[in-house]
Amino acid sequence: MKHSGSVDLFQYWDRLRAGRTAPRRTEIEPADIKSLLADTFILEQDSRGEAVFRLAGTRLCAIFGRELKGFSFPSLWAPKDQRLVARLANSAFHPGNVIIITFEGWSTQRRRCDFELLLLPLDGVNELPRTLGIATAAEKPFWLGADPVTECTVDTIRVIDPDREPLFLKNRPAVVVPSIVPSADAIAGVGSGQGVRRIRHLVVLDGGREE
Repeated sequence: MKHSGSVDLFQYWDRLRAGRTAPRRTEIEPADIKSLLADTFILEQDSRGEAVFRLAGTRLCAIFGRELKGFSFPSLWAPKDQRLVARLANSAFHPGNVIIITFEGWSTQRRRCDFELLLLPLDGVNELPRTLGIATAAEKPFWLGADPVTECTVDTIRVIDPDREPLFLKNRPAVVVPSIVPSADAIAGVGSGQGVRRIRHLVVLDGGREE
C-alpha cells in the first residue's frame, strides 16, 4: 500500500480482528477513524449477490458527484473492468481476502486522477456480507470534487494474505491489468504501406483486395 489512509485503515482493521480472519461489523467505531471517514465506505452484498454501497464518505461522494449509498459498486467502472471488479468485491466479502486496486478516475471533462482502493472483509455473523473500504487520490488536483469522476479503469490489483506481512503487505506482487489500447510499437509493426487510423480504442487498417 502506498497511501497513508490505506495503511492507517488496514492497521485499525488488523488491531480489531486480533488474530481472527476479520473483525465484526459492530466493532467498527467511526470515532476511532474520524480522520479517514470522508474517504471510507462500506459495501454490502445485496440479495442479488451484487456489491452496493451501504455507506460512503462525503469526500468520496463529492469526487463522484453523487450520493453513493445504494449505488452499484461495479457500475462506477469502465464496462471492460466491471466483471473483474465485481469478482474482487465479492472476494472481499469473505474473511481472509484483502484487496488492493490502483485505478485511474476519469472526469466528465476527461481529466485523470490516480487512486488507491483498499477492501477489508467484515464478519457480519448472520447479516448480509459487508466489506470496509477506502479510496484515496494519489494527488489532489484543483478540479477534484468539482468535475465529477464518471468512469474508473483498473491499473493494478493485489490480493493480500494479511497474516503474512500485515504491515507493508508486500507478500504478493501487484498484477498489472493490460490496456486494450494497442501500443504505438504494435501499430508501427503492422504491415508497411497500409494506412492506419485510430478510433477510440480500435486501430483501423486501410485494406481492400487487389484484383
